[in-house]
Amino acid sequence: MERIEQHASWGGRQEVWKHASSALGVEMKVGVYLPPAALAGQACPVLYWLSGLTCTEQNFITKAGAQQFAAAHNIILVAPDTSPRGEGVANDDAYDLGQGAGFYLNATQAPWASHFRMEDYVTQELPALVAKHFVTTGKQSIFGHSMGGHGALTLALRHPGLYQSVSAFSPIVAPSQVPWGQKAFTAYLGEDQAQWAAHDAVALIAKAQERLPLLVDQGLQDDFLDSQLQPGLLEAAAKASNHPLTLRLQPGYDHSYYFIASFMEEHIAHHAAYLK
Repeated sequence: MERIEQHASWGGRQEVWKHASSALGVEMKVGVYLPPAALAGQACPVLYWLSGLTCTEQNFITKAGAQQFAAAHNIILVAPDTSPRGEGVANDDAYDLGQGAGFYLNATQAPWASHFRMEDYVTQELPALVAKHFVTTGKQSIFGHSMGGHGALTLALRHPGLYQSVSAFSPIVAPSQVPWGQKAFTAYLGEDQAQWAAHDAVALIAKAQERLPLLVDQGLQDDFLDSQLQPGLLEAAAKASNHPLTLRLQPGYDHSYYFIASFMEEHIAHHAAYLK
C-alpha cells in the first residue's frame, strides 16, 4: 500500500491509500481515517463504510463529517471505492452499471466477472491489508449508503460472525424487486433469480444464521424512496423472521450527504457500543 494523501483532522489523520488489488485485478484507492489513539500506536477497531452509486472513496471522507465522531470513539474508518476502475475494466454508459456501480458482489457473467469481485475485496482482501498496515483490535463493523447500504446489509447477513454490527442509510433493501437491482443483477449474475436472492437483504433475512441487529435510517423526502428503496419490504421481512431491526423514517430528509451527516454521530455511536 502507498499513501497518496493525508490531512490532520480532529486530532487524527485522514489518509488515502492506493494498492494493487489481487481480487479485482486493478489498482484501488481507499480512504483511511486514523483517530488519535491509532496515531499513538494503540490498537483500534475498524468501521467500514460502503458508498453508493457513482461515488469514489472521496465522497464519504469529504462530506459525511464522520472523522470527529470516529476520533471521539477511537475507531479507524475505512472507505473503499465502489468498484474496480480503469482501462480494460468493463463499463457501461449508464451511471448505475459498471464502474462506480459494483453492488458489492462477485460477478459471474462476462464481461464483468474478471474484475467485479467487490464481495471478496471488501470481506477478505481489504481487511487483511488493514490488519497488516494498521494496529487493530481485530473487531470490525460495517455501514453504508444506498447501494452501499445494500452492501453493508447483505455482506453482514452473508458472512455471520465477520462484523460486530451493521447499519445503513437509505439502503436498497430488496434489489431483486427494484430497477437498480434488477438491472445490475441481470448484468452481473445472469437471469437466475435464485442467484439474485443470495444478494438481497429482504431474502437473506428469512434464513439469517445470525441475529445481528439492523439499524436503518431513511429520509422521507428521498426521491428514490418508492421506486428503488422501499424500506417497508425490509420491515416486513424482519417482522416475519423476528429479526431485530430499528427502522427510523426521518421526515424532511433526502438521499444526500446532508442526510447522512445529520445522523452520522448516532450511527458511529451505535457501532462503538459493539466494537468495545
